[in-house]
Amino acid sequence: MKGALRFWVYVILIWLFSTGLDRIWWNSFDGIPAWDQADYLNSALDHGRALGLLHGEDWKGWPSLFDLSPKIPPLASMVNGTVMALVGDDPNDAAWSLSIWHGLLIFAVGGWALRLRDEGLALVAVVLVAFSPALLELRSDYVLEMPLTAAVTLALWRLGCWWDPSRGRSWGQALTAAFACLVAILVKQSALLALFGPLVWSSWVALRHSKKTRYQLFAGFVLILGGLIPWFHHNWITAIGGTNRAVIESAVREGDPSLLTIDNWIWYLRILPEQLGIIFLFVGISGCFLWLFNHCSGKSIWLRNDSFLDDSSSWKWLLFSLLLGWLFTSLSPNKGDRYITPLLPALIIFLARGSIQWWLWLRIGWLKNSFFSLPIAFITGFLVLVPVAWKAQISRLADANHGPLEELISAAGGADSKIPLRTVIIVPSTPDLNQHNVSFYGRRNGGNLVGRQLGNHVEDIDIFLSQGNYVVLAEGDQGSIRETALLFDNAVRTSGIFYEVNRFPRPGGGSYSLWKRRSDSRKIQDFSVSFPKLATGMASGLNGLQKVFSVISVQHMLDGHFEYRSIARERALNKLLDNPNDLEANWTLSLLSILANRPDEASSKLSRLEELMPNNPWPSVYRTVVLLADWKPWTAVFVAENAQKRNKNVVLIGLRDLSSVVGGAFWRWPVASRSIPRAYKEIEQAFRDTP
Repeated sequence: MKGALRFWVYVILIWLFSTGLDRIWWNSFDGIPAWDQADYLNSALDHGRALGLLHGEDWKGWPSLFDLSPKIPPLASMVNGTVMALVGDDPNDAAWSLSIWHGLLIFAVGGWALRLRDEGLALVAVVLVAFSPALLELRSDYVLEMPLTAAVTLALWRLGCWWDPSRGRSWGQALTAAFACLVAILVKQSALLALFGPLVWSSWVALRHSKKTRYQLFAGFVLILGGLIPWFHHNWITAIGGTNRAVIESAVREGDPSLLTIDNWIWYLRILPEQLGIIFLFVGISGCFLWLFNHCSGKSIWLRNDSFLDDSSSWKWLLFSLLLGWLFTSLSPNKGDRYITPLLPALIIFLARGSIQWWLWLRIGWLKNSFFSLPIAFITGFLVLVPVAWKAQISRLADANHGPLEELISAAGGADSKIPLRTVIIVPSTPDLNQHNVSFYGRRNGGNLVGRQLGNHVEDIDIFLSQGNYVVLAEGDQGSIRETALLFDNAVRTSGIFYEVNRFPRPGGGSYSLWKRRSDSRKIQDFSVSFPKLATGMASGLNGLQKVFSVISVQHMLDGHFEYRSIARERALNKLLDNPNDLEANWTLSLLSILANRPDEASSKLSRLEELMPNNPWPSVYRTVVLLADWKPWTAVFVAENAQKRNKNVVLIGLRDLSSVVGGAFWRWPVASRSIPRAYKEIEQAFRDTP
C-alpha cells in the first residue's frame, strides 16, 4: 500500500511539473486564437453560459443545452466551460482545462502501464507522455484532441481490464469500462475510430465466455446508449451532415490520398518521427526487438530473466488495440496529424517498454524500483524529448497570430453586457480575424456581440445592403475567401449606405476597417415582418420550402442572435388570440418550431394546419418528416396514410414507405424502393426549378 501511494504521488508530481511548463508557455503566449481554437472556445463559453455558470444566460433545460452542440457531443465543452467559469474567459486562463484533461491522461497511462509490468515502466511511460512533442503541442493548442486522447486512453485501459481473461470480467470492471467508453464518445464521435475494433473484439470474447459476461456486455451497451442517445436524438441530422463535411468533403478538398494507395496506409507512420522524436522511436523500437528476442530465446544469458513481470495478455490487448485503431483511422478519408493522437499514449507505453529493455540488458535491475526509476525517467525525457518538443513550441510562439482584434471589438461595442445584441459581418477570414474569434472576444465578460461571415455568394450582397448594420472589411490580405467576397467588399465601400468607423493597422501590413450603416439609410424591411409570408409560402410545397432554405441561411448570418424569432412568435401568438384559425400565424409558429429543433411542438402546430387545410398535402408532408426525424416512424406512417387518403402526393407516398421500412416493416422494401426514388426525383426537380 505504501509503495502504491508513493507511485501515485510521483505521478501527481509529474503532472504538476508538466503543468508548470505549460503555464510558462501560456503566460508567454499573447497570440489570437485562429479558426478552430476560437470555435472551441466559443463552444466552451456557450456551454458555460447555458449551465448558468458564466454571465449571460441561465439554465434553460437539456434541449437548449443540446442546441449548442449540433455536430460534436457536448461533454468536453461542458467541462471546459465549467473551468472557464472558475478561472476566467481569457484564452490563456481557459487553457487550464487542457491541464485537467492532461491529468486524466497521465493517470490512465500510469494505471495502464502499471498493469502491464511494474512501477518502473509506468513512471517512464508517464514522463514520456508528459514530454512527448505531439502531446505537449496539444496542451498548448485549444482543440479537442487533448480531451479526446485522454478519454480514449482511459477507455482502452478500462476496456482491457474487463477483457483480461485472467484478472478481469467483474461487474465493476464492465460498468467502469462502459462509462469510460461513453465519456470518450461524448467528447468527440471520432473516438470510435480507436474504440470500434477493441469494442467488437471484447464483445465477441464476452459473448463466447459465459452468461455472466453476456449480461455485463448488455448492461454496458445500455449504459453507453443511454448516455449517448439524448444528444444524438436531438442532433443526429446535423451530426451526420457535419461528419460528412469534416471527413469526406474535407478529404476531397484537401487532396488527401485515396484509400487504395500506399500513401494512405503509411501516412501516419511517416509523421511519427515528428510526433515522438526520432531518437525515442529508434531506442524504443530497437528495444522492443531486443525484448522479443529475449522472450523467444528464453536465454537468461542476455539479461536477468524478469519476463514474468510482464502481463502477456495485457500486452496482447495493447498491441491489438493499437493495430485496430491505426487500421480504422487510416480508413478515414480525411488525414491530419491530430487524428492519430488518441493512439499515441498506447504507442508510447509500448515504446517505453522497449526503452527500459536496454536498461535491463545493461543489468540495471533496480530500475523496477520507483525511487530510482523516476529520476531516470526524467533524465531520459529531458535528453530525448524535451529538446525536440520545446524547439517546436518556441517556433509556435514566434508564429503566433497578432492583430487588432480586441481594438476592433471595442470599437464595435462588444465585450460589454450593457450593449444590445449585435451582429457584425466579417468579410475577410484570416487566423487573426474571423467570425469565430470575433464572436469569442465579443462575448467575453457577458458581451453580446457575435461575428458572422458573408460574401461567399453574389446573392449575399443585395440582402446585406438592404438589412446589414455592421461589417468588417480588410485592406490587403483577405485570407481564405472566395472571389465573390471581393465583390461584396467593393459593394459596401461604394454603396454610400455605410461609412467607415475606424481603420486598424495589421502587424504584417494592411489593415482592417469597421463600417457601420448610416443613420439616414433605412432598412428595406425587418426580417421579422417578412418571416410570416415566408412561412406561409410553405403551403405551396417544395418551391416555398426551397425559398425558406435560401433565405434563412443568409438571415441567420445577418441576425446571429436570432432576434427575429421572439418577435415573430409574439406577433403570431397575439394573432391567434384574436383568431385561432389564422393560417399565417399557424404557419409562422410551425416554421419557428422546426428551425428551433423542437419536433413535438412542430408536430402539434402542423397537426393544426392539417385540420385547417384538409385539401393541402403539405402540412402532412412536413409533419411526417418531423416525426421521422424525431424517431417516431410509426406515427409518421399513420399521419402519411391518413393524408394520402385525402390528397395523392408523390412525396407523401415516398415518406410513408420510408417511414414503414425505418419502423421495421422490411417487407415493404420492394414498394419503398420504387416510391422513394420517385419522391426524391420530385424534390430534386422542384429545387432545381426554383430560382
